[in-house]
Amino acid sequence: MAIVYDKLLALKIPPVAHDYTEKDAMLYALGLGLGMDPMNEDELAFVYEKSLKVLPTFCVVLGYSPYWLRTPESGVNWTKVVHGETGFTLHRPIPPKDSVVGQTKITEVIDKGEGKGALVFSERKVTDKATGAPIATLTQTTFCRGDGGFGGPAREAPTPHPIPERKPDMVCDLPTRPEMALIYRLSGDINPLHAEPEFAKAAGFPRPILHGLATFGVAGHAVLKSVCGYDPAKVTGMKGRFSAPVYPGETLRTEIWKDGSVVSFRTSVVERNIVAFNNGRAEVMP
Repeated sequence: MAIVYDKLLALKIPPVAHDYTEKDAMLYALGLGLGMDPMNEDELAFVYEKSLKVLPTFCVVLGYSPYWLRTPESGVNWTKVVHGETGFTLHRPIPPKDSVVGQTKITEVIDKGEGKGALVFSERKVTDKATGAPIATLTQTTFCRGDGGFGGPAREAPTPHPIPERKPDMVCDLPTRPEMALIYRLSGDINPLHAEPEFAKAAGFPRPILHGLATFGVAGHAVLKSVCGYDPAKVTGMKGRFSAPVYPGETLRTEIWKDGSVVSFRTSVVERNIVAFNNGRAEVMP
């Protein structure tokens, strides 16, 4: 099948009801490496139930429908799909436990041309199940490498957030555990690419790679630590684009530029000197 522009835009994606507890919030934080130092009480607050805090990036796993593009009705060759960009806006701090609903819709499709792939833009609104109150709005750009040239309308992709040309105001190095992907997958993304060596090799990687959203979460940890003093209420939004895979066990270095309420950032793999997450922008409260 091939993408049919109007049909893909109208694709109905069922809502996802999601009940989570404090244990899920703590497991997510452990899956990002928090708690490695048993004497670090700033990180302990996110992995221990006493006065539990919730990481702002936890919203990426709430009401998540991971495989909606696999449906034949999409016309997408899902075997060649990669996560290109991600972002979120928080409408209020995330409670440690709740029942929520995630509703995803496709907002735009851009045909990059024959042999160049297509971009599918989607939005997920996460609301409180009982009251309907908004918790988070999440955005995603999916790069469909095998689906260009279907005849969609010619449109320009949005310009990514620019990184300042000056030296970073702050630099934060955070290690990743060798088993981090095995922990992070317990928060919902069970793609074998992050667990099975043979599956990873068949996909062109020497070993299982870290989830892109885990890299995003580590970058969020760096911003939370460096700019917000570990106060999750200060982070109201965050976005950026994936640029290279990360292998569990590598060190992630996040360079940070602060301009008022706007924080620019990019995250690199120290051992291989490559940028893994680029054009990052976070919105923070004073």
